[in-house]
Amino acid sequence: MNQELLNEYAKLIVNIGAHVQKGEIVWINAQLDQPDFITTLTEECYKAGAKEVLVRWSSDQISKLHYKYQSVDTLGSVDSMALARYKYMLKKLPTMIHIISEDPDALKGVNQNKLSKARQKSYPKLKKYYDMMDGKYKWCIAAVPGKAWAKKVFPSLNENEAIEKLWESILLTSRVEPNKTISNWEEHNKILIEKREKLIKMRLKSLKYKENNGTDFFVELDPNRLWGAGVEVAPNKGVYNPNIPTEEVFTSPICGKCEGKLVASLPLSYNGELIEDFTITFENGKVKEVTAKKNQKLLEEMVHMDEGASMLGEVALVPFESPINKTGILFYNTLFDENAVCHVALGRGFVELVPGGDKMSQDELKAAGLNSSMIHVDFMIGTRDLSIIGVTEQGQEIQIFKDGTWAI
Repeated sequence: MNQELLNEYAKLIVNIGAHVQKGEIVWINAQLDQPDFITTLTEECYKAGAKEVLVRWSSDQISKLHYKYQSVDTLGSVDSMALARYKYMLKKLPTMIHIISEDPDALKGVNQNKLSKARQKSYPKLKKYYDMMDGKYKWCIAAVPGKAWAKKVFPSLNENEAIEKLWESILLTSRVEPNKTISNWEEHNKILIEKREKLIKMRLKSLKYKENNGTDFFVELDPNRLWGAGVEVAPNKGVYNPNIPTEEVFTSPICGKCEGKLVASLPLSYNGELIEDFTITFENGKVKEVTAKKNQKLLEEMVHMDEGASMLGEVALVPFESPINKTGILFYNTLFDENAVCHVALGRGFVELVPGGDKMSQDELKAAGLNSSMIHVDFMIGTRDLSIIGVTEQGQEIQIFKDGTWAI
């Protein structure tokens, strides 16, 4: 891959994504797939003025061994070293950069029930730290090609060709061009923000979804709630772009206020396995039934992780003709696939979208209708014939999406 483009990509992640500023502490979480790029990324952080950069490496293969051989009690324990790390994070609020490259089938064969029980055991011990940090620090998720991921996406190519092709796809959908990357993103953010502001001004109280594949869904919104898109703001930390790439305009609906069926339009990668050809039916705001041709049991476990896992935390609008969808590539990776078409998310809602949410207690956020959960899992529902109608406080119906794309 052209080194000039990789340098542009690193600058994008650091300067637009994480928006690293002078004197900041930066943590980079990465797997072992592209050490040269992580080196380049680390240097860009320092060039941007970072005081300290810590790289934390992980490995799918080693994680799989932990899940295989450790007991639920061991996997679910939170030792003093882990607690010290979270206390440090809460105190310093380091800027976080997550570079993902995992194999979509990395944990195939692992006892998923064991993973679920371990997470249910550890989460209560860490929840207060998640809650106190939520919406208060800058973070960015971006991707680099891993060997197994590249071969999953491009199975007909040899390993080197697949990695090169995946690099090309990542850079294309991330709007990376020599000497144009930053300006591309400034223009892209401007367009997303314009859509966001239109939706905020509409003060919508509900959305109605219809598709020929069987989707027939209604969800209530809080007219006072904000919409997010592209650029976000962390109090006292400044602006940042949490996802590279991104095409979504999104909000958190009222917790437990939805009805109907959603039919997934793309597979979902969850816990290192793929859930395919699935539907989720809601009744009285909670998941009533799920079906899937592949990994239905895993889907059932996901929606029962805790009470909030059975309710929505996000609805996101993405035009069917997005640059990611135009590639015709199924990435088997939520960062890309969720930005290909419209999606929703089960689980935790966004504190930053509740006016004054960063100063509210968890009880106050719950009273405001924001969902809380140990999970936040996006799944894709957008198709070429998707219709979304918004209803305002006055009862006016507005066509938000028609034929899978923006109508406003």
